[in-house]
Amino acid sequence: MALLLAVLQLALALHVRNTLLDAAAEGARYASLAGASEADGVQRTRDLIDAALASSFAQDVSATRTSVGDVPVVAMTVRATLPVLGLLGPEQALEVTGHAAVETLD
Repeated sequence: MALLLAVLQLALALHVRNTLLDAAAEGARYASLAGASEADGVQRTRDLIDAALASSFAQDVSATRTSVGDVPVVAMTVRATLPVLGLLGPEQALEVTGHAAVETLD
């Protein structure tokens, strides 16, 4: 029984991580569109996390413009609770970052 519960908890933690990573990547893509700002991407990320998990996981979302190589990108970072016992766990122990190339109109 303990092994089953441990596997279920691991599956929950991986689900939360993958959902946060997907939301961060989608928020970065949204913020990288021509005419969009980092604040637009942060709000999009929060909306996706709130719809998929809970608003408590969307408390610490930040966006920065940086570059990877010579390509300008938007990096969306989400810090959230790592679910260790159900959905409870250490605050901001889970950090994921999604990147997207910035769209430019020439």
